[in-house]
Amino acid sequence: MKRNLLIIALVCMLLVPSFIFAQPAVEESTSSTMRLAWWGNPTRDERTLKAVDLFMAKYPEITIETETTGWGGYWDKMNTQAAAGSLPDLMQHDYAYMLQWVSRNQLADLTPYVQKGIINLSKVNESFLSGGRVNGKLYGISLGTNAVCLAYDPAVLAKAGIAEPDSATWTWEDFERIALEIYRKTGVKTLPFFTTDPKVGFDNMIRQTGASTYGKTGLGFTDTTVLREFYAIQLRLLEAGALVAPEVAFVSVTPEEGEFAKGRSWVEYIWSNQFVSQQAAAKRPLKLALLPNIKNAKAKGTFLKPSMFFSIPASAENPEAAAKFLNYFLNDTSVNDVLMGERGVPIPDDVREHMSTKVDAINKQIFDYISLASKNAGPIDPPDPAGSGEFLKMVRDVTQEILYKRVSLDAGVSKIMTQGNQILK
Repeated sequence: MKRNLLIIALVCMLLVPSFIFAQPAVEESTSSTMRLAWWGNPTRDERTLKAVDLFMAKYPEITIETETTGWGGYWDKMNTQAAAGSLPDLMQHDYAYMLQWVSRNQLADLTPYVQKGIINLSKVNESFLSGGRVNGKLYGISLGTNAVCLAYDPAVLAKAGIAEPDSATWTWEDFERIALEIYRKTGVKTLPFFTTDPKVGFDNMIRQTGASTYGKTGLGFTDTTVLREFYAIQLRLLEAGALVAPEVAFVSVTPEEGEFAKGRSWVEYIWSNQFVSQQAAAKRPLKLALLPNIKNAKAKGTFLKPSMFFSIPASAENPEAAAKFLNYFLNDTSVNDVLMGERGVPIPDDVREHMSTKVDAINKQIFDYISLASKNAGPIDPPDPAGSGEFLKMVRDVTQEILYKRVSLDAGVSKIMTQGNQILK
């Protein structure tokens, strides 16, 4: 009996290797899981989650885990994850924080993924990308864009017998002439420039000289010619009776209560994403134009402001999967039909053109304006420095002093230059 058991055992030992080697080889799994984080709202969350589902249906080898937080808690959460080395593979990012994160080596350069063809930017104008570049490297890709613009009432121009301006070529001299002629023929006035934040209007003018409002320390310009003209135009209109009275213009009101909506100004100065509310308030057809050019402009005053970015953290565990999703989110027209420009006007030309056929007539004007702006825009300035909040308040205060004629033009300009350098240093 013992002999028989021994023989059986020996036979089993001989069979084991053949059994092992006879098993089919198991293929190595190519599936991956990536984490995606964004700050959101109910509409954005719903649309983004649908986009994630569409992506996973198309690329079943990639699983996406989602994390969404309101703006208030988002950066606390991301900073906590950064300290713990547990950032997601793809995160929504903001222009205001880009430099900080890059300086701490927390974001990956996306250029290699563009070079490999994982992220396709062939349909994207460089003006849309400059906001995500730091020292020549691409750390964020804009998910939507915004630009400063001038909204005007074409019916007022028609009533005055004035041709609508050529948005890309008109000058501030043209603007002043049109404003005076409209007032003489119709009695409709012109609002002061950007009463909520006058710096926005001045930014556009000083950028056309090749300089910028902010420098590395203090102001970014020393020649006050453009700053003087910024106020001189408004003072000349005020002297002619063609400017909306400052005591009216500088009162904060809703769009419906504003002089533009009431038909008392032929123009308002806004960001493109404010056009929907302006149009609704006015209850009449409006149009958009680029801000005018200064004489002998050396550079473009307009710039495209990213609404937000997608960035890949340097610590991402699955960066290629993240890059693949970013490319899909950016370039796929079917997923953009779901997103419907909620994060802003899409940056690829073909997607933007496609989406312009899907949105209503008012939003189509915004889409068309962004396309125009992209062809007439220069690189965005660096994020605002420390002290910018105090500087903005000071400029608004001095602007009122100048237009209320509490100080002379020379004294007001001198005050901005002196206090500006003090604040920003």
